[in-house]
Amino acid sequence: MLGRRRKVRLETDRMTLRLPDHGDWRQWADLRQESREFLTPWEPEWSKDHLSRKAFTNRVYWSQRSLANGTAVPLFLIRREDQALLGAITLDNIRRGPAQAGTAGYWIGQRYARNGYMREAIDALVHYAFVELDLSRIEAGCLPQNTPSRRLLESCGYKYEGVAQSYLEINGRWRNHVLYANLRADRRGKANLGQC
Repeated sequence: MLGRRRKVRLETDRMTLRLPDHGDWRQWADLRQESREFLTPWEPEWSKDHLSRKAFTNRVYWSQRSLANGTAVPLFLIRREDQALLGAITLDNIRRGPAQAGTAGYWIGQRYARNGYMREAIDALVHYAFVELDLSRIEAGCLPQNTPSRRLLESCGYKYEGVAQSYLEINGRWRNHVLYANLRADRRGKANLGQC
């Protein structure tokens, strides 16, 4: 199993991407709370205990189990210079066999947005998925009106594939999503192993 063989730790120019740890709770809760208005239009509705220590502990255990089972690679973005938590990126729903695919999702704290951090994280995760996990396809979806996320995906080699009706429940409503994919061997244009 993936998680039993090694811990995942990816390095970018400015960050370390690693699994969440119990000691991250306060920094995570503070960043999520201060970024609430920025994040909630794009995310599933937060539960009443979303920011609680107990909910975070469950998230840490889910991360460890998912990595060990090879079903997800959930990573926190930690800025190396000051160890600040910037956001998170997850390669989830990893499917083996003929699919060799996974789905990427991400968020970043409002004060860190539009500084290139998520571009670095996507680049690192795509490279890891193609080279280390031997995946062939990485999918991502976002709301049609989320222009910054669409531009980010396109700049990182993802290509538009269409619209999924009522794809996810976001902020209390079932919403359509635009779907993108980054392919290791892309006949639509070279997917350069995650280089943005």
